[in-house]
Amino acid sequence: MDQTSPKTYDTYIKALTDISRAITSDLYQEDILKLIVMVTAKVTGVEICSLWLIDESERPNKIRLKSSQAIDPDYLKDRSLNLDEGVVGYVATHKKPLIVPHVLEEPRFKEKEMASKLGLVSMLGVPLQGRDGKVIGVLNCFTAEPHDFTDTEINLITAVANQAAVAIMNTELMVKTHVIKEELETRKRVERAKEVLMRRRSITGEEAFRWIQKRSMDSRKSMRDVAEAILLSEDLGYYSSIPHALKNEGL
Repeated sequence: MDQTSPKTYDTYIKALTDISRAITSDLYQEDILKLIVMVTAKVTGVEICSLWLIDESERPNKIRLKSSQAIDPDYLKDRSLNLDEGVVGYVATHKKPLIVPHVLEEPRFKEKEMASKLGLVSMLGVPLQGRDGKVIGVLNCFTAEPHDFTDTEINLITAVANQAAVAIMNTELMVKTHVIKEELETRKRVERAKEVLMRRRSITGEEAFRWIQKRSMDSRKSMRDVAEAILLSEDLGYYSSIPHALKNEGL
């Protein structure tokens, strides 16, 4: 193990603590990604830190640049690679860190023109790996001078990357949970609105659903908005004048 000062360990522990806080925060994923690259760049002193995430919505899957603390527009432009391309693709598919002493001499490195312009020399790519072992992306650290990343640096940056993966996956779960809750709540409201229409108009459940659906399309409002307007008319006692209540709601 390399000799590392207590101060260096302290900075990495601080980084892990900052990212840990993000796991239980209400930050959106974009904010968490910015926090991860800024904290990593600060504690490591690298020139550029970038974070790539695997896009599973594409077939075949791609890996996309999602965040960097770099301000140069050449680095910030939208970039993506197939998982069998580049250093990031290699790190993601092989699930292990990769050190590149000189990026301009590395055949797998795809953006030599950009690296040359920005003066990037050495690179460490580390997989973002969650608790279940799944790799969701890659964290890259670039230096402006030749640098031999030590075992300690690799281990500590890997710890940061893994903690980052947990934060990202947690955020995605929160978003999915919110979407599911919204969908369930919408279904509940539509079902209740159907019951109101069935009772007041003496129609079937299917007819009531089609009525709500058509009103939604005609008014360019969501079915939830239409359902809530119907329920509001019920609560206010306008039982015989649902269309009037809908009109008042802009529906």
